[in-house]
Amino acid sequence: MAIGRESLENVFKISNPKWRTSITKVEPNSIITRGYSQEDLIGNVSFSEMVYLLIKGEMPSKKESKMLGSVLVSFCDHGVTPPSTQAARMIASAGSPVHACIAGGLLAFGKNHAGAIERSMKAFQEFIQRSDLEEDIYNNAKNFVDGYLKKGSKIPGFGHRYHSEDPRAARLIDMAKKHGCIGPHTRLAMAVQEILLEMKDIKMNIDGANAGILSDMGFDWRTGTGIFMIGRLPGLISHVYEEKVREPDFRKFFDVEEIYYDGMEERKVSYIHDLKRTMD
Repeated sequence: MAIGRESLENVFKISNPKWRTSITKVEPNSIITRGYSQEDLIGNVSFSEMVYLLIKGEMPSKKESKMLGSVLVSFCDHGVTPPSTQAARMIASAGSPVHACIAGGLLAFGKNHAGAIERSMKAFQEFIQRSDLEEDIYNNAKNFVDGYLKKGSKIPGFGHRYHSEDPRAARLIDMAKKHGCIGPHTRLAMAVQEILLEMKDIKMNIDGANAGILSDMGFDWRTGTGIFMIGRLPGLISHVYEEKVREPDFRKFFDVEEIYYDGMEERKVSYIHDLKRTMD
């Protein structure tokens, strides 16, 4: 049977697409996400289930949904202490629109703020991938810690600049136990904490706890910072809103007297011109 011109064009489009996606198909009057119509998803799944579905491609179990919900809540806010919140509020104080303020806050995430979750997930996943899981978990954790000590590097996911004991981490581990989301990555994190407690009295922080839990739930480490951003976004919105409705415009975050100038003292431009003429 001969193939018509239109059929050939469709075959060519499929084999040589300009853009490919397996996430959502949009057609007139129809939106299909990961195989589910969005009109069916609306009202039938929770936000955490939708996040899980979008990132992993499958619907989570009820326990996984509750665990991911707890993870997202744990990221929600940390007051005005983080650079991202301060950046968002300063931009809001300047009178910028809400989307610019939130974007400024999100752009403040980097290696030293919000980057630990991804580094910790990567470290756990790569270590577990090359480890003998039949070996005692404590020995594996000791090898993990020794690797960082030899490099003189800080272990991501442990210790906190404000908390000697991050209250969120212990709660998350309890929730993971309750929902059956404890696997090799979280067990590694817990064993590493035991070793660091003995050595330096350092405990796991929220990033270490969530890195283990998210890894055991099958999330690739490259999604870590993104998942953190999903959880932190409502907090940034609330800070931007509070800044706009409760604080004066262009407010001072510190006084001029608190700024210390340590550059060169005042010079004359004429001196530079005289010096150039002398050299010429």
